[in-house]
Amino acid sequence: MSENWAGRRLELEVGSVAHGGHCVSRVDGRVVFVRHALPGELVVAEVTEDKGKSFCRADAVRVLRPSPDRVEPPCPSAGPGLCGGCDWQHATPEAARALKADVVAEQLQRLAGITWPVTVEELRPAPLRWRTRTRFVAGEGGKAGLRAHHSHRVIPLDDCPITMPEAAGAVLSRTWRRGSEIEVTEDGAGRVHLRQDTRQLKGGVAKERAAGRSWRLSSHGFWQGHPAAADALAGVVGEWAAASPGQRAWDLYAGVGIFASVLAGQVGEEGSVLAVESGRRAVADGESNLADLPQVGWRCGRVEHVLSTLEEQVDVVVLDPPRKGAGKQVVDAIAAAEAHRVVYVACDPAALARDVATFAGHGYSLRELRAFDAFPMTHHVECVALLSRSY
Repeated sequence: MSENWAGRRLELEVGSVAHGGHCVSRVDGRVVFVRHALPGELVVAEVTEDKGKSFCRADAVRVLRPSPDRVEPPCPSAGPGLCGGCDWQHATPEAARALKADVVAEQLQRLAGITWPVTVEELRPAPLRWRTRTRFVAGEGGKAGLRAHHSHRVIPLDDCPITMPEAAGAVLSRTWRRGSEIEVTEDGAGRVHLRQDTRQLKGGVAKERAAGRSWRLSSHGFWQGHPAAADALAGVVGEWAAASPGQRAWDLYAGVGIFASVLAGQVGEEGSVLAVESGRRAVADGESNLADLPQVGWRCGRVEHVLSTLEEQVDVVVLDPPRKGAGKQVVDAIAAAEAHRVVYVACDPAALARDVATFAGHGYSLRELRAFDAFPMTHHVECVALLSRSY
């Protein structure tokens, strides 16, 4: 085994961005993934993790030659060894979006063999005070904060500049039982909902608006964290799904049914929409919110299990899988149902690229792609892809 580099300081020329909020450098034949750096910089980096493989991880602790895109982080807790909640506070918002675009393009090229120009579109508000849902944890002395990168260590915070101010203040202005997880939501009506571990302290039912409808749902259930994201994604899904009256559609990983509502408006009462979701509370919220749309039917269960019981054909499929992606079993089932159009909403570009490659094996081609900066200051990016079969 080679020498363990943990704690070692290296002078590095920083290379291209990589998926995960870091950049790539190489030293003595090894890859070094460097956080808190930007492409083209010369930095001193301290190795934070070395498991004896062909790569290690490091933080840029001193910048010898800064990038013109470097700025002072707006949060004093953003930096080496500090809060792991953000990745790109040291870059201009424009530069951060360009880095995310490079990551999406690189993943499509490397994992799906597709060359595609990518632009990450801004959503407002940005880059601060956009996060409506945050999970804090109480550390020493009951002070709440967020964990350090790749660590259970809690970094106490007086404020979280990416979180909505009322939501941040509701948690960070008081002390908690050490080890508690505190979830806070500021909904579309401006109300703050607070839960400590499993105990609801305030609120509980959130009010939101998206896709031309009002929604009531569990305040700590799934909803896009950025206040503009749900509406932006629903708009693209509606445009690309383009379902016709009387057609069949599936909304997979449906949540409370935002996309199902869009599809229902397109297929009309003569068509049908099957919404599949594994979360029981989300299904209950969805059934309640879409009670006026009889063409929407719900199935509660894991998507791959539900699809294995279906023998029907489908015209249009919308899917919004978790970070790991849909996977081969789900893609195979969609292809077997002979879907003409597939609209794929993705929160992880690597998972998207892997599934696009699997779809390609069934004759589906990538037709359109849009990417949104739904998570400013972090490395996360939301993509929507349109795939269709060539006949």
